Amino acid sequence: MKPYTFGLTTFLETGVDKESGMISHDIRINQAIEEIILADEVGLDYYGIGEHHRYDYAASSPQMILSAAAKLTKNIHLGSAVTVLSSADPVRIYEEFATLDILSGGRAEIMAGRGSFIESFPLFGYNLEDYDELFTEKLEMLLHIRSHEKANWQGTKHTPKLNNLGIYPRSVQDKLKISIAVGGTQSSIVRAAKLGLPLMLAIIGGNPLRFKPLIDLYKYYYFAAGNKEEDMEIGIHMHGLITDKDDKDLIERYYLPHHSSYKKIGEERGWQTTYKKDYLEKIKNGPLLVGHVDNIEKRIYEIIKGLGINRFLLHTPGSLMPHEDVIKTIELFGKVIVPSIKEKLKSS
Repeated sequence: MKPYTFGLTTFLETGVDKESGMISHDIRINQAIEEIILADEVGLDYYGIGEHHRYDYAASSPQMILSAAAKLTKNIHLGSAVTVLSSADPVRIYEEFATLDILSGGRAEIMAGRGSFIESFPLFGYNLEDYDELFTEKLEMLLHIRSHEKANWQGTKHTPKLNNLGIYPRSVQDKLKISIAVGGTQSSIVRAAKLGLPLMLAIIGGNPLRFKPLIDLYKYYYFAAGNKEEDMEIGIHMHGLITDKDDKDLIERYYLPHHSSYKKIGEERGWQTTYKKDYLEKIKNGPLLVGHVDNIEKRIYEIIKGLGINRFLLHTPGSLMPHEDVIKTIELFGKVIVPSIKEKLKSS
């Protein structure tokens, strides 16, 4: 497998109501630049922004924000988390990320997904009935463009025909890195494995270790397709905030914005109502990494070893929190947790 890597993801959360807190999109976008610079300084490997088209997230154009940070950073890889490929134009996606790759000196990544939020589909004129078809065809086109400077692509229902047309600029990387983000759908995992593409699994519910069968499924089909072990990359992303002080204070303060944002999403999707006891259980044994740096380090290490993965991305803040909490999280994650875990992994 590839070396272990660690990074951050965000949707640039701006809050859902005044009671739990809200900030403007311009403030949150500019905060992101500060976060990216800090993440680079503390040695993290990746910073990803998830595309969304909602008032509670300031992330409709991750490529623009990441390009602004490209010349202010040196080592950190910059990418999406995720790009909603189903409602995007693969030609434009390649061109924009190739441009980011040039500006960053070969540090751009595309994390492609079908999208768990559906606002972009009506916004850009796509039918949700074509949800699966759209992603399949557009992923195939994007991979073709990545491998061919002059594209000869026979579009079918959802993409145009390209007859020996050049796609420019080309990325600095020989092959612009493209990974597949999934939420647990087995068919998506198998597709990524057969294509030999890196896998990123979003863990937003349940004990993280229960996802081990899905990771084993990926590995089985990855090797069955003849892909090389040294190229394998499997990652997860989990929500979290970290402190080196009293974690009870952080856990208490995080509850209201977390509850408000998940209540809103739950109402949209028909989820069951959750209560504070559910929130505390998610912190104790579930997908929320909120608490003291020592405990979070222990949990992340156990999850990496238990699942057999080689990339871990911390999604922060997940719900709107004061910027200083996010900055402290990045500092502790990069300066304390990641170096310690890497040392433990070397000797294990």
